[in-house]
Amino acid sequence: MKIKNILFGSIGLALLASCSSPKSEESNMEPIDTVAQGEFQYQTEQFADLKIIRYQIPDFDKLTAQQKELVYYLYKASLSGRDIIWDQNYKHNLVIRRALEGIVSSYAGDKSSKDWQSFMVYTKRVWFSNGIHHHYSMTKLKPEFSVEYFNQLLSESNTELAPEIVSIMFDDKTDMKRVNLDPAKDLIAGSANNFYEDGITTKEVEDYYSRIIDRNDSEPISYGLNSTLRRDKNGKLMEDTWKVGGKYSRSIEEIVKWLSKAKTVAESDEQKRGFELLIHYYETGSLTAWDDYNIQWVRTTNDVVDYINGFIEVYGDALGYRATYESIVQIKDFEASERMKVLQDNVQWFEDNSSILPEHKKEKVVGVTYKVVNVAVEAGDASPSTPIGVNLPNANWIRAKYGSKSVSLGNIVEAYSLAGGKSMLEEFCYSTEEFERADKYGKLASKLHTALHEVVGHASGKLEPGVGTPKETLKSYANTLEEGRADLVALYFLMDNKLVDMGLMESLEVGKAEYDSYIRNGLMAQLRRIDPGAEIEEAHMRNRQLVAAWAYERGKAENVIEKKVKDGKTYFVINDYLKLKEIFGELLREIQRIKSKGDYPAGNALVEGYGVKVDQAIHKEVLERSAKLNIAPYGGFINPRLIPVIENDQIVDIKVEYPMDFSDQMLEYAKDYSFL
Repeated sequence: MKIKNILFGSIGLALLASCSSPKSEESNMEPIDTVAQGEFQYQTEQFADLKIIRYQIPDFDKLTAQQKELVYYLYKASLSGRDIIWDQNYKHNLVIRRALEGIVSSYAGDKSSKDWQSFMVYTKRVWFSNGIHHHYSMTKLKPEFSVEYFNQLLSESNTELAPEIVSIMFDDKTDMKRVNLDPAKDLIAGSANNFYEDGITTKEVEDYYSRIIDRNDSEPISYGLNSTLRRDKNGKLMEDTWKVGGKYSRSIEEIVKWLSKAKTVAESDEQKRGFELLIHYYETGSLTAWDDYNIQWVRTTNDVVDYINGFIEVYGDALGYRATYESIVQIKDFEASERMKVLQDNVQWFEDNSSILPEHKKEKVVGVTYKVVNVAVEAGDASPSTPIGVNLPNANWIRAKYGSKSVSLGNIVEAYSLAGGKSMLEEFCYSTEEFERADKYGKLASKLHTALHEVVGHASGKLEPGVGTPKETLKSYANTLEEGRADLVALYFLMDNKLVDMGLMESLEVGKAEYDSYIRNGLMAQLRRIDPGAEIEEAHMRNRQLVAAWAYERGKAENVIEKKVKDGKTYFVINDYLKLKEIFGELLREIQRIKSKGDYPAGNALVEGYGVKVDQAIHKEVLERSAKLNIAPYGGFINPRLIPVIENDQIVDIKVEYPMDFSDQMLEYAKDYSFL
């Protein structure tokens, strides 16, 4: 499960996305409206609704030569799978990307015109989204230049792109949504992603898996996780597996090559065994091998260098079967991890004292580990838009039996924070007291929320016997409800003095800061991410509005959250924080019940009733207030570049460079990592 930087889009730490995981989405961070801190420039540019940021790798030089070499091999393995996410997102993405890159590299005409600037903005948006659909809203990106101008660029740069694909780029009717979550439409036929052959319907997919899934299996494989569903020559559905010798073979062969090198410099026998199992999985496509690997990976906890690599998150599939390629290479931050170890050590206390029903609590929460890490590189669905926290593996039975690993991406959070400003906070805080509390405690509050969400939230609760997996029972609502459940666990305990007793915060003012932030974001600030008149479709946005709107309605009789207007501007102000904690606890109990019982009608009612519809007057106001601040709502990152120092055909050191130009990095990756 993933956590993404959610609030105003950028400073602090945040809520999580689930790794049944989304890249979860985001955080209660302030946006970026400055570009530098000290000598290192964090934000490099802003265009459309995006800002580009850089991050550093702290203490890289303190690693041993062997550890650096390991990081380098994992870096190469990560980037070798980059093309996969492009093809997964949309069947024409790779040819469109190559056409755009051909123009950028070869066009020698006028680059001062408005049309050229519009073309470059579109190209960078496509790079950022790993395709022609927006990385967050999933809607098709609209070029702000004419098809005639684009055809001129193709011609003058000697670049080819089929006319029918050019037409798709510019029309407003074909493949408009990468992921369709509207149950009134066919979830599969209405989605433009490349997980299913054209013409396959939701009913066909559900019927296919109902025939092959053993509902009595207590340790089920992750059906469909690593395959494209298509028809055979007789028209019957079959799975085209992503493996060596199968679909995506060329990229996967490269991943395996670098993982094999990583195995030679593994830090421990446990880590080496994990590499062997991951390689076996990529070579065979066996989902049993994937489970074996995840069990080994979650047990391997003592190494400095760790990694995420594989087909991980299922947010890109409306039915939650197929996973996108993702990789993160990470280095343990010992000091920060030790500070937060208390959460890991007390995870059973949180489960025992949760508001959920006793029959839905785990008698023994096992194998939970939590670390703060520094990222060395991200790829696939983790880049350029990145989570700020991750909790894996996603298989419920593995988590229950063997545990899970939770990480906060410390240097990513730090980069957001050091690049950030306070103008969004100033705009949406009702009072000086609220602003000062957010300014003083907001960063810590967001970090604690993220940690509780990942470490405690996703590890909490259990299914009732005989209930299918959430993606089977709750379908397109599973991700939203899981993220809401994990958020509510965090919110419930953030107003508990136990965190003060643990030394994690000095007072409940930290919890109040997070409550303020969550309500501001869920009811107002996040709406700047969607277009006028649109409904909310992204799972994490639905989750946040659902929680905030349900709590607002539930507390109306006692005026727990009050809607106020000052100087013509709307605010939502919390009047009773302890009562709000009780309300969050009620909703947590209900969502856990829905998940534990697989209660689809109740899940449908919650999400559709509170998480989807937008108050259009509030939305219009948020867009107007935000526009004046000129702060892009989304942020993503340029990766560091790792360069081997070679003597006598041996790697003796690894140097780190921090590129400044997003376009240059995209062209570099196209040159070095295009395997499909």
